Amino acid sequence: MYTLLLHGRRLVELQKWRNLRVSATLLQNASFSSPSDVSPRNGQNFTVSSYLVDSLGLTRKLADSISKKVTFEEKGHPDSVLTLLRTHGFTDSQISTIITDYPLLLVADADESLAPKLKLLQNRGASTSELTEVLSKVPKILRIKKDKALGRYYDFVKEIIEADKSSKFERLCLSLPQGSKQENKIRNVLVLRDLGVPQRLLFPLLISRSAHVCGKERFEESLKKVLEMGFDPTTPKFVKALHTVYELSDKTIGEKVNVYKRLGFGVGDVWKIFKKHPSFLKFSEKNISNSIDTFLGLGFSRVELAGMVKRFPQCIGLSAETVKKKNEFLVEKMNWPLKSLALFPHVFGCSMEKRIVPRCEVIKALMSKGLLGSELPSVSSVLACTDHMFMKKYVSKHDDKVFVDELMAIFTKDGDL
Repeated sequence: MYTLLLHGRRLVELQKWRNLRVSATLLQNASFSSPSDVSPRNGQNFTVSSYLVDSLGLTRKLADSISKKVTFEEKGHPDSVLTLLRTHGFTDSQISTIITDYPLLLVADADESLAPKLKLLQNRGASTSELTEVLSKVPKILRIKKDKALGRYYDFVKEIIEADKSSKFERLCLSLPQGSKQENKIRNVLVLRDLGVPQRLLFPLLISRSAHVCGKERFEESLKKVLEMGFDPTTPKFVKALHTVYELSDKTIGEKVNVYKRLGFGVGDVWKIFKKHPSFLKFSEKNISNSIDTFLGLGFSRVELAGMVKRFPQCIGLSAETVKKKNEFLVEKMNWPLKSLALFPHVFGCSMEKRIVPRCEVIKALMSKGLLGSELPSVSSVLACTDHMFMKKYVSKHDDKVFVDELMAIFTKDGDL
């Protein structure tokens, strides 16, 4: 393992990885036990999004995003959770960070589930400043049910936070619970930290239920492979690649590579795409074959499809229904040729409701008035830019303010599918 660390650290230093700053999270939200009956919203005036805006001052966009991950119809439980956190010294800024990372905390039972855990940590000697800092970094620690495990992981996170405050890198030597998944997980997380994996990628791994952070020999083998491929330990792609390589046997990987070879890829091409999109090899052979058949059935050539996969590997994971629906709209209703979509396959990853339809309706309105000339703009010029750039290029530049308002109404209206 020491040799592996040296090998990994050389790669890190050579590519100047240690100074990169990243922000990512790999954990999926897990259920938080609560006696409340959490049911879907029923269309009344109260909404999760409005509650988050009013209670925490979140932006509407962030509140809408969080509201997709947690539901409640009244503010009893959420109010209790926010009050409890505030009485324990958490600032609204810290609470906003916590809820953004772990929305399901809002539907926890404040008295029966959350308060005892906070009290346990305080009784073990945690100060207010320490408690708020650690839990703001890793709020999902609070989903751990066993007191002993909660305390052990809390201490581990605290040690890393304190060590990382030093300007000089400090290796940690901690006593580990022998012969358990916790031992493997903590040891593996320490190894990843030594390689330069930052806190925001480490801490989710610590509380992850994924097998790849609980292994031993296979973890070391997978880590060595990922390092040799040249993945940057400071990026989310490194963690995703480690997960993928850990899950798949050499035989399974070989079988999937063979499927792509039938599309015309060389082995080197497959690994280049894997470096760009590590989840690329997690698609099943059936999924890969079905995606290939779908695109070919729509009229794309094998050469075009190969280029599409290289530019946008995620297109392989899209359902046939999604691909056909977007292709029909863009080709039949907007009259873009297939070759335009082949050159910009990212369009298949765009939302119909939020991007494709609203923007295309604006373009059709402009075309109907002869304001774009006789040629349709390229797919990328319409769908690749940010909302701000699209507005500037196609909406707000017109002198007729009434017309601008009409375009704004089209642009901000959900697509009618």
